Amino acid sequence: MMGEKKQTLYEITSEVEAYFNSLSYHKVRIRVYKNGWKLLKKFMEEHRIEFFDAKVADVFISSVLNKRFYTDLSRKEKDVIRSTNVLTEYQTTGMIRFRSVRKEYKFEGEIGNLIQDFLTYRNTQGLSEDTINNNKLYLHRFLSYLDSNRVLALSDLDKKHILGFINGLGSASKSTIHCTLCSLRCFLRYLFDTEYLDSDLTYLVPKSRYRKEARLPTTYTKDEVELLLNAVDTASPKGKRDIAMILLAARLGLRASDICGLKFENIHWGTNTIHLTQRKTQEKIELPLLVELGNAIIDYLKYGRPMSDLPYIFLRAQQPYDKLEEPTLHSIVSFYLKRAGISNIDQKKHGPHALRHSLAGILLEQKTPIPVISEVLGHSKYGGVQTYLRIDLTSLRQCA
Repeated sequence: MMGEKKQTLYEITSEVEAYFNSLSYHKVRIRVYKNGWKLLKKFMEEHRIEFFDAKVADVFISSVLNKRFYTDLSRKEKDVIRSTNVLTEYQTTGMIRFRSVRKEYKFEGEIGNLIQDFLTYRNTQGLSEDTINNNKLYLHRFLSYLDSNRVLALSDLDKKHILGFINGLGSASKSTIHCTLCSLRCFLRYLFDTEYLDSDLTYLVPKSRYRKEARLPTTYTKDEVELLLNAVDTASPKGKRDIAMILLAARLGLRASDICGLKFENIHWGTNTIHLTQRKTQEKIELPLLVELGNAIIDYLKYGRPMSDLPYIFLRAQQPYDKLEEPTLHSIVSFYLKRAGISNIDQKKHGPHALRHSLAGILLEQKTPIPVISEVLGHSKYGGVQTYLRIDLTSLRQCA
């Protein structure tokens, strides 16, 4: 099992390089990782370290940081740390999660500056970061179209330019067309409301009838969830932490953000309840502290959690003992699902959110009313649970 066998640096880097090649990583990107591994190799040789593991990685990264903040590092130094972290991640979980790099868009010229003002205005409205980034992406495409047609000032903007841009969306996906039209309509309305335009040109932007269909949630059966829980080695400090976090997802349906952000103040031992404000919805929720879950948390706090003054319950198993982050929890759940030997795992999602979906499916099988499931999962509206009705095949067959 990965994470338990001893591996030389050559062995682990060979495995990771083969993994990158299987995913068609660009050779230039792989070369960046290999350059980082050369420095790690030199470090291990200087300190006469034969085998690579998480502890070796932490010591090496500390030497690179040299008491500086990560944000103060050069691009090359950050790449070296990233190159080391992927080795630890692969050795522990057998996979490397993808990380998207957000592209920086430049908005120049009079119209570009107005788009930037519009994005700032949207931010003051309290819109989500994802919504604003979508506006940024699609309006940058609009600006590029205008630049290619030498429309450099707002006074040069004409109806034909707006219609020309819209007509050019024909080959895009339905979702892209919908998001582009929405962003453009909001921007034109902003220009009219702020009196940069004398007339409201939003009538030129057709309304899209596109409606996103909710994907069928990935679920695991009650027996598969038990196989997952039994795959955790609760004798080790890390296992004690992992089982407590997995139980929070499997038994209570908590999201990864709420599990990683769980604080001591959220657990009310006197009433055996958990009180928290959900990070995603900002809705307050109260859940029962089940005996099985309470015992797991106590076991971790007494015999597994590193000494720390941080208010968060779950910490990294290795130094530095910081708050555990959501991607790490995803890797942990994925690792144990694979260890459990559950069939068709490669065709399913295998993070903590799949356990949340599974809980909804189990509750449906038990004929639990929708309002109760909605309350358990912390949905602000019953509509958020409607998609789970599609996974209750037994009831659907009865309807048929």
